[in-house]
Amino acid sequence: MNQEELENIIYAYGKDLYSFCCYITHSRLEAEDLYQDTFLKLYEIRENLHIETNPKSFIMSVALNLYRNYKRKSSLRQLKTGKRISMEDNLSDIPSNEPVIEEQIVLKEECKLLRSEVNKLPDKYKIPILLFYMEGLSLTEISQILKLPSGTVKTRIHRAKKNLKQKLEDSYYDK
Repeated sequence: MNQEELENIIYAYGKDLYSFCCYITHSRLEAEDLYQDTFLKLYEIRENLHIETNPKSFIMSVALNLYRNYKRKSSLRQLKTGKRISMEDNLSDIPSNEPVIEEQIVLKEECKLLRSEVNKLPDKYKIPILLFYMEGLSLTEISQILKLPSGTVKTRIHRAKKNLKQKLEDSYYDK
């Protein structure tokens, strides 16, 4: 893969990748780092890189692997130092394109509640949900990214949806 092809991939999938990075890291700063690290990794391996079938799925898997490595290293540092290393940001100010102010307010509150509940899910449920609904990847593509059988991915998505449904219903009944 040459530099021009890599630039085309960045142009085509950069926005989706950044959005995915924001959701899995919960931090704009960490998402920007992960986003840049992903394309740096792709640039490093560009000579051996041959993406014919699904480039979006491939770059998402690279980002996910880098995130897991970062998380693993962060956990080890946290154990050694006894301090939590994270820069939490509020993702509620992500711009939206809704037309009417009242609808914006309602949708923003609903999105905030949904994001909050999705963020509370364990990674084994959160990541398949994000890949399926946010990135629009198929079960097969997600199973390739996560290196899991597609039945396991389907089960995790189902359990995550069931958990989210229960949590959101509880939230609405509490009001």
